[in-house]
Amino acid sequence: MIAGVALLAICTLIGQVLGEGLGVLLGVKANVGGVGIAMILLIAARMWLKTRGRYNEGVSRGIGFWGALYIPIVVAMAAQQDVVAAVEGGPIVLIAGVGALLLCFSAVAIISRMSGTPETMDEIEARESREAEMAIAAGSPAPITPRYGPNAWK
Repeated sequence: MIAGVALLAICTLIGQVLGEGLGVLLGVKANVGGVGIAMILLIAARMWLKTRGRYNEGVSRGIGFWGALYIPIVVAMAAQQDVVAAVEGGPIVLIAGVGALLLCFSAVAIISRMSGTPETMDEIEARESREAEMAIAAGSPAPITPRYGPNAWK
């Protein structure tokens, strides 16, 4: 559990530093996207750990523990930031916001196209039904049906 909390803390610190740096680059006296950067880093770190077989229950529980507190933390951080001062900082803030929104929409579209065509529940049920029929036709035992109780065949 400590490893998961440590991983989350490292990602949060890096996200805060990068968010502050982005704010300075944009000329805004605020952290720009630090929490979002931290969450992206955390997702990347989890995937990296999983691919190397090092993502164990302790890491998962530590991340899950703080993940449950994520929304209140984000609300508290957003309340701290002076949004009015950021908007008064100039049009670059609005341009950055619209640019980030368009970038996210584009990323969602690209990822959904890369993932292929999703199956609907009807298609999944039809496929499973066909597989069950093929298994029965191939000579495997028939599924057991209940004889008593509310699900019994009449």
